[in-house]
Amino acid sequence: MSRIGKKPIALPKGVTVKIEGNTVAVQGPKGKLDTALPPGIKMEQKDGALLAVRENDQQAAFHGLARALVNNAVEGVTRGWTRELEIVGIGYRAEMKGKGMVVFTLGYSHPIEYPLPSGIEAAVDPKQTKISITGIDRQKVGQVAAEMRSLRPPDPYKNKGVRFVGEKLKKKVGKTGAK
Repeated sequence: MSRIGKKPIALPKGVTVKIEGNTVAVQGPKGKLDTALPPGIKMEQKDGALLAVRENDQQAAFHGLARALVNNAVEGVTRGWTRELEIVGIGYRAEMKGKGMVVFTLGYSHPIEYPLPSGIEAAVDPKQTKISITGIDRQKVGQVAAEMRSLRPPDPYKNKGVRFVGEKLKKKVGKTGAK
């Protein structure tokens, strides 16, 4: 039995859940999310909590996944999700252009404009070296952060580029001069 799949999902105040077939619709103070469940997994609502139940052991691999997806949706509509990026390098920076566009200057010959998808918000600090990405859908927030990081991944020799806050990097040793 899945240890994660067995845990009940506590529903905070203000969160309503509708279970229709293999779709779970979660609505809370920050918005509404729909989560599709894998086949063979059902969600049951019992005394203020949700419980993931599988039909048989054939769906064992999806049991914990289904519970985690619904839990992420519940947490997203109550607190939301945040990913933070930092930009390291001389002249590297980001700035907001309007409400839905982030403009990066990352050492290329041109600035890079990144349009934000719906449901995602970004904030750039005054120093223009930190970006905070927020939203209610965990997958979407992580995807946007990964795409922004891929615009200029950290260089292994100088450690310049866009990285997640707290990301550990291995710095490589460069060439040694010939004598």
